Amino acid sequence: MIRTVASIAIVALVAWIAIRILFGFAGGVLGLLISLAIFILKVALVVGLVYWLLTIFSPETAKKMRNALRGESL
Repeated sequence: MIRTVASIAIVALVAWIAIRILFGFAGGVLGLLISLAIFILKVALVVGLVYWLLTIFSPETAKKMRNALRGESL
């Protein structure tokens, strides 16, 4: 009976250590991906704001940019 309890305790300890290592690594990767996603969102918002301002103040320039990004000739 003591050997059974000790075996269960050892298996639980090994599982706990494995989970800590796995989530520690996955947590770092997940944090990196979330930071990258937030950075990309910020860049997209700035680019969208610049494009929106261009459409208001210089519609012809915005049209040229839109055509250049689509691959159409100027």
